[in-house]
Amino acid sequence: MTLILGIDPGSRVTGYGLVAMEKNKSVHVDSGCLDMAELALDGRLRVIFAGLTAVIREHRPDEVAIEKIFMSRNADSAIKLGQARGVAIVAAAMCDVPVYEYSPNEIKLAVVGRGHATKDQVQHMVKVLLTLQGALRADASDALAVAICHGHTRQTLAMVAGAHGARAGRWL
Repeated sequence: MTLILGIDPGSRVTGYGLVAMEKNKSVHVDSGCLDMAELALDGRLRVIFAGLTAVIREHRPDEVAIEKIFMSRNADSAIKLGQARGVAIVAAAMCDVPVYEYSPNEIKLAVVGRGHATKDQVQHMVKVLLTLQGALRADASDALAVAICHGHTRQTLAMVAGAHGARAGRWL
C-alpha cells in the first residue's frame, strides 16, 4: 500500500487529499482545506506551511503530488499561487517526502479521461472513484484528484517497467 498526499495549492484556500493505493484501487484516507482568505500574504504562507507539515507528520505519506502552475491572465495571481505552491513543496521536502508534479490537463486526463474536463466532472469522478457520499469542497476534491492521478501514473509506470518484452509491437 502506498499513501499519497495530493495538494491543490492556492493563496486563499489550499486543498489536501490523502489516498491509499491498494493494488488497483484508490481508497480515501483524509481530505480538507486550509482556509486563509482573511490573512495577509505572509500569514497565508505560514498557515500553508504549518498546516501541510501537520498533515504530513500525522499521516506519514510515502509521496506527495502537487498541481503545477498554469499561467493565467493575471500575473500577480500567478505569482501568489507560485509562492503558495513553493511553501507546500518546502513543507514536504522538510519532512523528507518526495514530491511529484502534474499539470491540470494531466490530472483531468487521469481522473476523467479528458484533459479539458470541467471542475464538476472532476469532482464527480473523484467521488465515484473513492466511493464518497455527500458534498466535497472543490479544493479538497482537486487535491484528491492530484493524488489519484499520481497513483494511476505510478501504477502504470510500474507495469511498464515490469513488462518482459514486446512482440509485434505489443507488450507481453
